[in-house]
Amino acid sequence: MSLTTRRARLTAAVLAAITALGGLVACGGDAAAGKPAKLVVETFGEFGYDEIVKQYEKDTGIKVELRKAAQLNDYRPKLVQAIATGTGAGDVVALEEGILSEFKVNPDNFVDLRPLVADHTNDYLAWKYELGRAPNGRLMGLPTDVGSLAVCYRRDLFAAAGLPTRRDKVAALWRDWDGFIEAGEKYREATGKGMLDSITTAASAVMFQKGGDLFYDDGDNIVADTSASVKAAWNTAIAMADARISAAAATWSPEWSAGFKTGTFAATLCPSWMLGVVAENSGPKNAGKWDVAPVPGGAGNWGGSWLGVPTQSKYPSEAAKLAEYLTNAQSQIAAFKLKGPLPTNLDALQKPEFTGYTNKYFNNAPTGKIFGESVRRIKPLHLGPKHQAVKENALEPALRAYESGELGKQAAWKQFVNEARMEGSFRGW
Repeated sequence: MSLTTRRARLTAAVLAAITALGGLVACGGDAAAGKPAKLVVETFGEFGYDEIVKQYEKDTGIKVELRKAAQLNDYRPKLVQAIATGTGAGDVVALEEGILSEFKVNPDNFVDLRPLVADHTNDYLAWKYELGRAPNGRLMGLPTDVGSLAVCYRRDLFAAAGLPTRRDKVAALWRDWDGFIEAGEKYREATGKGMLDSITTAASAVMFQKGGDLFYDDGDNIVADTSASVKAAWNTAIAMADARISAAAATWSPEWSAGFKTGTFAATLCPSWMLGVVAENSGPKNAGKWDVAPVPGGAGNWGGSWLGVPTQSKYPSEAAKLAEYLTNAQSQIAAFKLKGPLPTNLDALQKPEFTGYTNKYFNNAPTGKIFGESVRRIKPLHLGPKHQAVKENALEPALRAYESGELGKQAAWKQFVNEARMEGSFRGW
């Protein structure tokens, strides 16, 4: 059993405790002491809040402590444990799409934001805002970003392989996934290396492009073995493995992080929030070498989050106001410029300072235009309670096992289906 799988099962056990504890932590008003001296915001990766909170502090006199986990896999178990035990969570916490789906099993662990903030029903991408609601109507989180997809690629490595480097010419290489595979084969032939970091990132992209039922149907029954979206993602990833177009660098692994600097691979499927990760891993010396082109198929989604307030916060009203501040139009634009999280606020998506924004690190790519055009074509999805666990602990390991030669195609699919049923089970929590 892998470390990731053990962590996932521990997380499931703790989530069971969350269900048992739900409702024990009452949400009253702010602490009797009045305005807090400090609020804690917990996030993972790069949300781009470093500069934004400084203005909030000036406006309110409230100190904001940012606690950032480098990776989601480090962040999730700590948050789950804090919610389960009723202590240790921040006043405002980031709820990534998979985490939010899990916590919807018992939404009473989070403050209902509706009475504490203005009515923002019409201020965000409609499907994104609605996903922040629990089945009972409780507003568990305000939308931060959405993972609108593109491809980040190394211009210098493409040039060395004899591939086009201009983003319009690169986009023409891969109008569809067959074209992407052909480009990868040319890169392999010229360099002996994989063009793409990992086939698992491509699998996610294809699955989200297709939309509809993924691992669960709308009744939260596991349908991983019959889902058309999952099957399309699987077949595309298998075709990439057969064509040997990837470097087989598992996402978030030390080898993957180092590969951005060393040129282990030349492209990665790149949601907007990944821009900050790519720049951070690649370092200043590679500034200008990266560029951004549309994803095959023109649209897609990978990730995105909400900001929620755990009921254990002593200052739910002030915490809700802070979450509202961090997700308003200007804050979302500022975060996008700093680290790349793509706005979900409709006003932000229309402002010239967003639509006309170019990213200097990525060869002045018009990232506002590229991601802004993609985001409006994202299809609404139903993720199900343990989508992330199925993706990380069933789909991706099976694909990696096939790519490495550990399992044949049928054996890998069988492993995925079996693991999906086990990882995706949630009834009885």
